[in-house]
Amino acid sequence: MAQAWTLKSRPIGTPTAENFELVELLGGPLEAGQVRIANRWLSVDPYMRGRMNDVKSYTPPFQLGQPMQGGAVGEVVESADPNVPVGTLVLHMDGWRDEAVLPGAHVQKLPDLPVEPQAYLGQLGMPGMTAYFGLLEVAGAQSGDTVFVSAAAGAVGSTVVQIARAKGMRVIGSAGGADKCAWVKALGADAVIDYKAEGSLVKALAAAAPEGIDVYFDNVGAEHLDAALAVAKERARFAICGMIDIYNDGKPTELRYLARVIGARLTIKGFIVSDFMSRAGEFYRDMAGWLQAGQLHREETVVNGLGEMPEAFLGLFSGQNKGKMLDRV
Repeated sequence: MAQAWTLKSRPIGTPTAENFELVELLGGPLEAGQVRIANRWLSVDPYMRGRMNDVKSYTPPFQLGQPMQGGAVGEVVESADPNVPVGTLVLHMDGWRDEAVLPGAHVQKLPDLPVEPQAYLGQLGMPGMTAYFGLLEVAGAQSGDTVFVSAAAGAVGSTVVQIARAKGMRVIGSAGGADKCAWVKALGADAVIDYKAEGSLVKALAAAAPEGIDVYFDNVGAEHLDAALAVAKERARFAICGMIDIYNDGKPTELRYLARVIGARLTIKGFIVSDFMSRAGEFYRDMAGWLQAGQLHREETVVNGLGEMPEAFLGLFSGQNKGKMLDRV
């Protein structure tokens, strides 16, 4: 029988295993236009933490006792939609479960690119698209710019590093620990800051960018955002993608350099990747070209089995992933 993870209780602070419950899903025959999907890969993403709070946001909160949602790649094993035949590999949003039943119109056939299916949950999916449009459209980054990206060893950050390099930018990344820093450097970053090392992040960034930064791509918030404010050039542009440092406690760090927004005439803009879904063709066109040129590389941290999904999610907040965190069902 199919199973799914539900939110048993709303977490206060950092979630624990007790906040989740694995339940059985009732089966039944397909209705006209529906497809049954055996999920093969489940996406694990930081934004899911926000959906565990009962607050109004850009995406509805998870409902207690109901199957949670998230990106998934699966194979159609039964179909009542002639446009999505059995055997089709599809991308959809009914993750956190091993089987999904959806209208065929609500799934996306995987694009024809030379990558493994799970890549469409990472570099060739929502995280990659976030990196692409956040850097090039929201921040307006151009060749010759100096770009600082936090969480540069994550799914989004590592793709920002590579797109920036492909576009002729100088890139400074921040990552936690020697292994992750070495990987970000291997991706093409000109400098990498180990945020777990002793010392001032402001001083470390100033040393890596003595003339300042033109663009900051923020995945972390808190001290990273403050350091970027301190070192930003006049009219620098900030693309605010995420603030994982405050997702659990909700208490932002004091921004000592916030007043520089005025004197340096900084532009700070938040964004959501869904704003750009209508332009997905641009993303796939450019990513395909960089893939063919050997300019894109990816790393995946994989846990095995639906039962490990909560642990994989919790691992995001303790830095256990390098690249994209995935659950292989």
